[in-house]
Amino acid sequence: MFEVRNLAFSYRRSVLRDVSFVVSPGETVSVVGANGVGKTTLLRVLATLAVPDSGTVMIDGQDALSRPLRYRRQLGYLPERVALYEDMKVRDYLQYRATLKGEPAKRVRRRISEAVEMCRIGDLMRTSIHWLSAGLRKRVALADALLLRPRVLLLDDFLAGLDHDMRMAAGEILSNAASFSSVIVTGHELWDFAKWTSRFLVLRDGVIAAKVETAGLEPSVLRERVEDAMAGGAR
Repeated sequence: MFEVRNLAFSYRRSVLRDVSFVVSPGETVSVVGANGVGKTTLLRVLATLAVPDSGTVMIDGQDALSRPLRYRRQLGYLPERVALYEDMKVRDYLQYRATLKGEPAKRVRRRISEAVEMCRIGDLMRTSIHWLSAGLRKRVALADALLLRPRVLLLDDFLAGLDHDMRMAAGEILSNAASFSSVIVTGHELWDFAKWTSRFLVLRDGVIAAKVETAGLEPSVLRERVEDAMAGGAR
């Protein structure tokens, strides 16, 4: 169980005030909201790239932020802006990243194979990252995030920059990832997310202002409810 309790963060102004939610193992949730509302900041805090003013992050009842190194080994993170080592080939990069994350050498090849298959980048393994398009680089970065089969997977602006094939495959990737992770995604593609996630968490005014369950709702109805919540019409 992944639980966020009363998380607050400020940078010159209050960005997150009292964010609380729970994501069960095997569940995928979407955090949505207007531009600038703090979605990327929230994921950066959850990824330990920014220090919260207050609040806790729990995995199975244990305070994750009190032991950040151990927590990071249980975490996969795809940032909004992908930065890779351009002079490395894809295979070498993933081997380096798996080793850097502390994966035992005897498991590195299997972990890479699993992540590569999920992200459909098998034909890129001998290609230098320098030659990859932005969308293909994002596929490689996603494979990196999935390398250690993380218990918590954070995907910021998940669909932005992905090509048509990867957008079509995104639901399958999320489903596979949820077999071993609690998955949190952000983005603006409500129509796509409505098909793949169990709940929308609407971030507004520094808090989770609404939670919209997807079960039993037509995508058009669901999208209308989420957009209404984002605009302040529901709580």
